[in-house]
Amino acid sequence: MAKPPFSPKPPFRTGRAHKPEVAGETAKQTVRPEVRGPARPSAAAALKRPMPAVLGPRLASEEVAALVITDGWDDYRLLDMGEGEKLERYGDLTVVRPEPQAMGPRRLAPSVWASAGAAFTGDVEEDGPGRWRTGPGIGTAWEMRVMGLPVVCQLTAFRHVGIFAEQIAHWSWMVERLKAHRGPERPKLLNLFGYTGIASLIAAEAGAEVTHVDASKKSVAWGRENQALAGLDAAPIRWIVDDAVKFAEREVRRGKHYDGILLDPPRFGRGPDGEVWSLEADLPHLLDLTRQILAPGPAFAVLTAYAIRASFLSIHEITADLLGHRPGVLSSGELAVRETGDPTRPGRLLATSMFSRFLGA
Repeated sequence: MAKPPFSPKPPFRTGRAHKPEVAGETAKQTVRPEVRGPARPSAAAALKRPMPAVLGPRLASEEVAALVITDGWDDYRLLDMGEGEKLERYGDLTVVRPEPQAMGPRRLAPSVWASAGAAFTGDVEEDGPGRWRTGPGIGTAWEMRVMGLPVVCQLTAFRHVGIFAEQIAHWSWMVERLKAHRGPERPKLLNLFGYTGIASLIAAEAGAEVTHVDASKKSVAWGRENQALAGLDAAPIRWIVDDAVKFAEREVRRGKHYDGILLDPPRFGRGPDGEVWSLEADLPHLLDLTRQILAPGPAFAVLTAYAIRASFLSIHEITADLLGHRPGVLSSGELAVRETGDPTRPGRLLATSMFSRFLGA
């Protein structure tokens, strides 16, 4: 699915439609029997399909409230945060972006913030595009390195730059799992909502055969550009423009299995044929599909969730319901980035997303 979100549908409405009265005549009212069912709060997501069944008792050991921290690396640092913004360095470019979680004071001098090469301005809502203000000679695209691989960054209209740096903690964990794979064939990784393909390239370099799926042609083209830049043209990566749910449904019908599955869905999104994705409504079905295509034994699945009004316990419990019947370890919590711009004081932590990850036994 495409990373940039979209404006959701109007809220679900309940109530009866009434025929209006016509001049000189009282409209007839037809009394119909009420169809009763389970009560649902008005704010609950409408069910698109039956809720998947919970399979047996939970056998996986559960770790909750895990805090996975990224300190940054040579080409990425969270320098400062505060007053609803964050100051970051990607490669050689320092940028200022909105950050609702950065509610405290800033530590670095105003002149440091003012010297940033680019700052996101204008519409800062999650479901709308905005603008960048750049300094003299600053372009819209540049390069940085992630786990040794060169990748392309861009100033996009949705305040992102093509990489979610906190995910490096998951990527490092993924590489360990892939390199520990034992079998006659390469481990198979499915990257759903794969965005610009950085995780796919890291997995391929670690020896995996990768299937990368995203609904955005632009994101897949960006991923291919990253592949060429990294010199991995011969790497076994299938780049697929498709709706993530439809693709996973077809893989279930085909009887396919993967040794690792990455799920990085947006809160809202649209597929290439107008399919509507809503995390709250569609996540149970997607996790049920994940259950069916995840290989037995020490296979793994990683789910991250951004910008939703929920606790990490929400995604932990649903993941445990649909994957926890398998022996293994299920860990859930938050990804965070440590601030490193002021060496005289301990760096503060910035929460970025919730996650659940499962490793089968």
